[in-house]
Amino acid sequence: MKNKIAPSILSADFGNFERDVQKLEAAGADVLHIDIMDGHFVDNLTFGAGVVAALRPHTTLFFDCHMMVEHPEKYILPLKKAGANSMSIHVESTPHLHGTLQQIKNAGMKAAAVINPGTSVELIKPVLSLVDMVLVMTVNPGFGGQKFLPETIEKVSMLDALRTEKSLHFEIEVDGGITDETITSAKRAGANIFVAGSFVFNGNIEENIKKLKNKLK
Repeated sequence: MKNKIAPSILSADFGNFERDVQKLEAAGADVLHIDIMDGHFVDNLTFGAGVVAALRPHTTLFFDCHMMVEHPEKYILPLKKAGANSMSIHVESTPHLHGTLQQIKNAGMKAAAVINPGTSVELIKPVLSLVDMVLVMTVNPGFGGQKFLPETIEKVSMLDALRTEKSLHFEIEVDGGITDETITSAKRAGANIFVAGSFVFNGNIEENIKKLKNKLK
């Protein structure tokens, strides 16, 4: 599977989203990771469909919406209309995981399940044949700038083994504390999409994306 760098706009300059997103695309980013938080499922409050719609005309990047919200099904149609390409939902956010993932796919978006550092891989086994991607949180969700939790890599390895065993084709994304040092172990374990926020935006965006891509060669 193709390796992809997915900068998180949670670390961008909120007053200059358009500029930063265009810089990311010019620098070779593959995906734009958009953290949507409702202040309930996690304490932080960030973006909604309005921000997604405002950014959509300014880039051709794939919009990967990470839903840290209660009742994620309420966001499906607004985000589709706004121009989102995928939605990732947490196992704990809905009692109807399978049904919500299917609704996302029916709306014409890619669907992903998310597991936190404390979430068992067993909980998403029933939906692995349905999802396009599994997002493994390598920090606890809710805020940017956290340190990578190395013990979460075991979940990536387990998912990679299940994917091979069952001849499935879902991608594996890692999110949290990804730098030019931590990206290597995540790739080795089987991940192919790497969300990076602080590392990309602290300093020169183009140089930082290049550093990450060089580690994936």
